[in-house]
Amino acid sequence: MSPDLLSMALTATIYNFAIELSDMDRGVYETLDLKVAQHPSETDESLVARVLAYCCEYAEGIEFSKGISTPDEPALAVRDLTGRLRTWIDIGAPDASRIHRASKASDRVAVYTHKDPKQMLANWTGERIHKAESIDVFSFDPAFLSAMVARLERRNAFSLSITDAHLYVAFADASIDGAITRHHV
Repeated sequence: MSPDLLSMALTATIYNFAIELSDMDRGVYETLDLKVAQHPSETDESLVARVLAYCCEYAEGIEFSKGISTPDEPALAVRDLTGRLRTWIDIGAPDASRIHRASKASDRVAVYTHKDPKQMLANWTGERIHKAESIDVFSFDPAFLSAMVARLERRNAFSLSITDAHLYVAFADASIDGAITRHHV
């Protein structure tokens, strides 16, 4: 494969999300206009989980990382006005050493997984993780995540309501809902 074809094959796909966020659990009400890059190696489930985690953790100073080119960065970060890392947010099933480093680098660590949380937590068992008891681990209802992925387009618009750890998504022509489950480390 020529270098030009290889570089074209490895370019990110850009998705646009227009989201009306109503997080009743935290009192957050925002209109979000997100451009999210999906690396060719990233699954649609991971992309959707990143966007949903962004919404669930939305706060002043939240941002997406630069992607896989910065492996020592979180998928999402919340920084204060000085640039200090307040919250490290990972997606998927990070290993224990990554979470250990994250917990030392930030005030708070949250993991949102679209994978089997029991397997991830089992892999962490017996491993050294700084402040393990304070790490927040959440998983999305698999049927909900599959329904979101089935509706994924390059341009997406929906309202997202969060109440009592349950997500309600309303599109122009349909609605879906699912739980977020919190797991203990």
